[in-house]
Amino acid sequence: IPPSCRRISPTIGRHALAAGAEAWEEAGHDREAATKLYRRALRGLRDILEPAVFRYDQIDEHGRIFQADNMTSPNFRANLMFEVIHPTTKRAVPTPRNGWRYSQAAMNELIGADKVIFGPDEITTPRLKRFLDEQGERVPYATFTQSRMPGSKRVEAILGDRRFPNPKDHEVIMRWLSAIAPKDGVILDFFGGSGTTAEAVMRLNDGDGGTRQCILVTNNELGAETAARLRTEGYAPGDPEWEGEGVFRKVTRPRIETVVSGKRPDGSTYSEGLRENVAFYKLTYEDESLVALGHKFDAIAPLLWLKAGGIGSVVRRDAESPWSLPEDAQYGILFQTSQAKVFGEALALRQRSVRHVFIVSDSESAFQAALEYLPTEQRLGTTRLYSDYLHSFEINGKG
Repeated sequence: IPPSCRRISPTIGRHALAAGAEAWEEAGHDREAATKLYRRALRGLRDILEPAVFRYDQIDEHGRIFQADNMTSPNFRANLMFEVIHPTTKRAVPTPRNGWRYSQAAMNELIGADKVIFGPDEITTPRLKRFLDEQGERVPYATFTQSRMPGSKRVEAILGDRRFPNPKDHEVIMRWLSAIAPKDGVILDFFGGSGTTAEAVMRLNDGDGGTRQCILVTNNELGAETAARLRTEGYAPGDPEWEGEGVFRKVTRPRIETVVSGKRPDGSTYSEGLRENVAFYKLTYEDESLVALGHKFDAIAPLLWLKAGGIGSVVRRDAESPWSLPEDAQYGILFQTSQAKVFGEALALRQRSVRHVFIVSDSESAFQAALEYLPTEQRLGTTRLYSDYLHSFEINGKG
């Protein structure tokens, strides 16, 4: 991938942009002085900046950071062979052997936008002014190198001691996620470990105002040495002493809670915290017969909450009501299709605060009839639930 096509992570690139803005102000809007100050600042950011950022080492007369890039076409094409006139001498500059990288119309547009750098006269080949703040949609480097030390030090700083071997660095995960996931994306990590992915998502949201969500899955396994020690002490899986040493109880959950709340488990202050919401759920096996009889709705309620977007409260069932639509929830559930009209009227009063509706019915025709009573202007997402709720989540006929 040529350097000019490599994407700069917006999260990492912002450090360089901030340094450039500070240099521009400190230099009194003098381009040459600002560039010198900016390059000095870049050297001090070497540990956190991507390699591509260092190519953006100049500040133009408007205070924007840029790199001077090659404008030569990699392959010869006849339509790319044309004259470019120097704006001062009014003479043609040297045309590259293979022609220009851009068409004549595109070149004229770049010149008009002040994105072409000309030399003092026509002898020097012009170069493209590529701005750092415009590189948010380009492909990333295939690889980069990062020491493992920051990840370990960070978890130790969060929890107050060393509890997890070789955790991932949240800055590394942030680079990957900022390159591939949209600002409102959902990130799923089936191997939660120390909770690095969750922290990376929350830090990205805090940095750019995104609304990314993270679903983290982990067991509560113990390291081999810890498990052997506990067995010699007479403990077994299920005992509080055993479970308390598991990765979820000892590392994942306290790390996430500390990052969000700003308070460590021992009550000491770690930070000011983050404006994030977190819910913890335990994945269990339920008796199918009890589910089929409708006695386990609350056990699968979090699945519906996730399906509806994971926002607001989890809807529980009131055995005396044919439908459920709490004020603080963003989805509702119709348990009896015969009450679809009343349910639809209640939905209409909620205007746009409800995003999704679940309708419980084993009959496709009853489900379709109930849909007719839902307010169409709200553009609700709808899902049919079988009375045997687990059947609704089967894939290819298998639970």
